[in-house]
Parts: sequence; structure tokens; C-alpha cells
Amino acid sequence: MRILFLGDVVGKAGRLAVKQFLPQIKEELRLDAVLANGENIAGGIGMTCETLDELFGAGVDFVTSGNHVWRHKEIFSRLEKDRRIIRPANYPEGAPGRGHAVLTLGDGRRIAVLNMLGNTYMEPLPCPFRTALSWVESPELEDIPVRLVDFHAEATSEKKTMGWALDGKVSAVLGTHTHVQTADAQLLPRGTAYLTDLGMCGVEQSSLGMDFDAVFERFLTKIPTAFKPAKGEISLNGAYLDIDDATGQAKEIRIIREHCPKWRLETSAEQGMPD
Repeated sequence: MRILFLGDVVGKAGRLAVKQFLPQIKEELRLDAVLANGENIAGGIGMTCETLDELFGAGVDFVTSGNHVWRHKEIFSRLEKDRRIIRPANYPEGAPGRGHAVLTLGDGRRIAVLNMLGNTYMEPLPCPFRTALSWVESPELEDIPVRLVDFHAEATSEKKTMGWALDGKVSAVLGTHTHVQTADAQLLPRGTAYLTDLGMCGVEQSSLGMDFDAVFERFLTKIPTAFKPAKGEISLNGAYLDIDDATGQAKEIRIIREHCPKWRLETSAEQGMPD
């Protein structure tokens, strides 16, 4: 099974990157499924129904999220009814939506996906390690060997530990949240693919996809400042996975990194598109 998992898609530029790059990547890699972290697709923070539909329309099959998923309340009901979107599983009971779901491909093959939020430098949620270990033992996964984990976390040590904790129990542990693609794509000893962070889709020449000046002003003054998505050349970051769909073991993980100077997001370039 050939899978592409895209890092945090940031704002209009990130969605444009997916639209521009994904068709060619799909054809070249003969992909079976495309997943993406979409917690920043609307204006660089959160998601809306319109921007979510735009991502699905661009060829993404399944969307994970993170700590910004609650930014726009209109998404709450969508989280409840649309099984193509999940929020971190270790939010307490009562939070809208679900933290894991199964993606069924056109040929009937299935992919189980878990989303979790880290604790270190993040919100004090229930333990993501206990959540993950409980999930891999759940009866619903007995006949689904292909299992992907999006660990939305800040600390590299927490992400690396999650990779080792789930080695041999899932097909891949992929980190999101920091928006900077790491260089440690690897196959762990028991067959789990691992990458500390997938990176981001959007304007890389920025402050994690946001306009540099506003972020710089906050660092200088410590005064809350409204951030806005950056404009400029767009990039797409993620990882390609080749997984044995009989055993669930990963055979390959490869960093995907696309950049094209001719594709830019300018102030008025994409008229009619929401931020």
C-alpha cells in the first residue's frame, strides 16, 4: 500500500500547494491514499467546513488535526458526522468528534488512523502513551494491519519515545506540529516507519507559515499580536510510505519535499479563496 502523509497544511498557501503538487505526486508514486494534517488550513489556525472541503477536493482522503482544531466552532458538528476527520484521541470524554477512525479504500482495503496530542510544552491532557497502547489493543484493529499514528507534539524526545513504544504495533508514527521537516526518516527494528516531523505545506520562507513581521514584533515586545499567513513561494512537505498491507509492516519511508519558485501566493493572486 502506497501512502502519502502531508505535514501541517497552513492557510491558503498550504491549500494551494496541495492543489498544485498533489496530482503529479499521485501519478508518479501511484498512491493508494493521501492523508494530511489540517489543523491550520483556515487562515493559518483552525479549520472551517469550506477549507476542509477544498482540501478533500484537491485529492486528500483523510485529515488529522491538533490543538488548534477547536478554533472555529462550525467544525464541531462536522467532526461528529464526517469520519474522514479526526481530532486528538486523548482529549477528555465529551469533546466533539473522534480521535481515531478507519479509512476504507475503493478496493476494500482499510487503514486505521490515530491522532494524539503530546503533553510536553502542550496542553495537560491525559497520557498519549496510555491512549496509544490502549488503541493498538482494541478489538476493532484485529483485522486491520495497516495503522498510522499522527502524533501532534512539540518535544522531539516525546515523539521519538512514542515511535519506540509503538514499534511493531503500528505501521508508522509520524510527528506534526513544529512545521519543520526533520531528517530522521527511518524504519524501526520491528517494522514501524518513523519521522519526528512531516514539516508543512505553505510558505516556508516565513515563521512557520505565518508572516515574519508580526511574529518578530511579539518576540520583541511580548505583546499579543495578530498573526497572518505569509505570502510568497509555496512548498509541500510530507512523507511517502510503502506498507505491506498483509502484515502492516513498513517497507519504506521517504521524505517528500517539493518547492517551485513559479508558484507563489500573492496578496491578490487567488481571488475568491478564503484565507
